[in-house]
Amino acid sequence: MENKIYLPAHPLWLVGFRPFFALAMLSGLSLPLLWALIYSGVIAALQTTFNMVQWHAHEMFFGFGWAVLGGFLLTATKNWVGVRGYSGYALMFLMAAWLFESTGMRFGGVWPPLLFRISNNLFIAAIVAMLMWTLLRNRKTDSYRDNYFLLLILPLFLLTKNLMLSADYYLIGWSMAVGLFRMAFLVMLERTLPQFMKGVFQVSILNHPMLNRAIKMLGLLLVFASLMPQQLSGWIALLLALLLAGRFIYWKPQLAMRRLDTGIMYLGYIMLVSQLPIEFLGQIVHPEWAVSVSLHVFTFGVMGLIIPAMLIRIAKGHTGRKVVFDMFDKLALRVMILAFVFRIIAPQFYPAGYTLWIYLAASCWFICFALLASRYIPFLMQPRVDGKEH
Repeated sequence: MENKIYLPAHPLWLVGFRPFFALAMLSGLSLPLLWALIYSGVIAALQTTFNMVQWHAHEMFFGFGWAVLGGFLLTATKNWVGVRGYSGYALMFLMAAWLFESTGMRFGGVWPPLLFRISNNLFIAAIVAMLMWTLLRNRKTDSYRDNYFLLLILPLFLLTKNLMLSADYYLIGWSMAVGLFRMAFLVMLERTLPQFMKGVFQVSILNHPMLNRAIKMLGLLLVFASLMPQQLSGWIALLLALLLAGRFIYWKPQLAMRRLDTGIMYLGYIMLVSQLPIEFLGQIVHPEWAVSVSLHVFTFGVMGLIIPAMLIRIAKGHTGRKVVFDMFDKLALRVMILAFVFRIIAPQFYPAGYTLWIYLAASCWFICFALLASRYIPFLMQPRVDGKEH
């Protein structure tokens, strides 16, 4: 008699990274390309109550970005506190809520306002509550005593996403979104790069608790940069850049850059550092290019370079496979480096080709995440190859 796998027990619902990394790959290949087509007028604007720039920013942070962050945190938090974590119906609900929000972001302009408001808040409210419950309920077994930083920033995502879609406060929302995702990357890099360097090169890198805490404190302050006096937020950004750059020197970049799989993580770290002086200039000197360049250095340089490498590592390692980057993985990473060149560097030399650069950068995102989706979504749909449950 044929064995049947009931839907909640399907491998896709075993652990948080599986459904949400699948969503991240699909949204990563589609959202930038859709934006390029809307921006150039090839297709009509979506039916929304806000402008398309707001839609684009929201979807890259709270559609694509939170698919990645949600999958990472649902998996990482359970490991940090030593519990089974959410699976089955809980993950099915979260994925349905994410899809409900995505649909609302495209067609919510013709929905009743209350229905759109529910669609826009259900996923983020639910996943933040679930993550906080995991950390608070199991705080005694938490292997990271500084997870209070996550408890502070997670609720702010709910406020931020609503500010991004408001008519009057969307710039505050954008600034807070960058600040909150910067905090997420600061935590993630601090906890993963020492492991990667130990595993790949058998070396230890600087992991000083006081320095790490100072970096996260400054990062937390910068979440509220748009609410501070510009001079103050600018100098905080510069100070954070100096601390991060100083730590980088002791993180053995001369070793990491020998290999693309670790080197691209370090390139993302460099972009995180580089974005902060640009933010400093934007606050102190106010050049016209600073706001856009700062935002896209973060989205293309930090998110665009680090996320694909993390997806590959987790999708392989947490499905029982050996974490080795093959030629197709490296191709995907190189394509994302090219996306950064097209979107950030090329327009500085040939601004008249701005629309072309957007198309080329969006095409690179499509190629990268199409490669990843075709290779790794099947892994996410299958049981672990080492026989472990999850």
